[in-house]
Amino acid sequence: MAAPAFGAAARGGGWGKAIEVPGLAGLNAGHGGTLTAVSCSSPGDCAATGNYADRGGLGQAFVVSERNGSWGKAIEVPGLAALNNGGYAGISSVSCASAGNCAVTGYYDSGAPEAFVVSQANGSWGRAIEVPGSAAFGTATFASVSWLRPATAQPWGTPVAPTTDASFGPLAVSEKNGSWGKAISVPGTAASARNAAVSVSCGSPGNCAAGGNEAPIIYGPYQAFVAREQNGSWGKATGIPGLAALNAGGNAEVLSVSCGSAGGCSAGGYYQDGSGHQQAFVASENNGAWGTALEVPGSGTLNAGGFAQVMSVSCTSAGYCAAGGYYLDGAGTGEAFVISRT
Repeated sequence: MAAPAFGAAARGGGWGKAIEVPGLAGLNAGHGGTLTAVSCSSPGDCAATGNYADRGGLGQAFVVSERNGSWGKAIEVPGLAALNNGGYAGISSVSCASAGNCAVTGYYDSGAPEAFVVSQANGSWGRAIEVPGSAAFGTATFASVSWLRPATAQPWGTPVAPTTDASFGPLAVSEKNGSWGKAISVPGTAASARNAAVSVSCGSPGNCAAGGNEAPIIYGPYQAFVAREQNGSWGKATGIPGLAALNAGGNAEVLSVSCGSAGGCSAGGYYQDGSGHQQAFVASENNGAWGTALEVPGSGTLNAGGFAQVMSVSCTSAGYCAAGGYYLDGAGTGEAFVISRT
């Protein structure tokens, strides 16, 4: 997507050459560098985040920005080291609304997993903070963040209960005009410690969709759910129409959500059919109402090995999306698939 940097040769609108993340070698004395997420707001303007091991072998997190096609130097997430006294930090998600304006969410160790957020404004990274209000839920990790414009972000996460009998569901927190609000528990999921909030996407400020999985009882099967925020208020998490009928084997999960507009989103993931095979599904929201989930068209024929799922969905506008994932062929070899919606 970006112009080639550092002398990388481009071929007629194609990809440039891969380069080592500038500056990461100086941070990564423990030799554990991994880039985990990237987001671009315009050609040549991106941000990337990931993890590394410092000189003491402790897990830390970095951010690096690309501006006008050139990557700057990676830096440790400002302020995170002071929070991360347990020495185990990582990045979950990054989202950029415009050049130099991004939000990142991840986790750190303070004796238990804790969630953090950090924002970039006008090219400068602020300091990482614990997600406000998350301490009220014991501990938490945040899996996804959606950023629409400067100072308007929506992370989405999971409480990590200190016991196996949590009475709260997925968590959401919003940033508005540069200030983070308090995390809230999204209503409608069962009182179980086995809730996982996986993905969130916003079509406009205060209008988002999110998804994940929950187990209604501690040792029961997983069920997929979606939740909708409308005009800044989260409604109850619900199942996806039609998915229960597909999910005869009793395990389903939303792995990715993307919104092309407010109330116009798509979701993808997997379910288990009556034969115990894992199949890939997609579902779409139109005008705020979720339609019926369906097996990814054509994937059943490809998925002779009985293990398929949608890993990622991206929508540019309502009704125009692309999704991808993987399946096992008849020889048991993992293969990748893509599908488009128009």
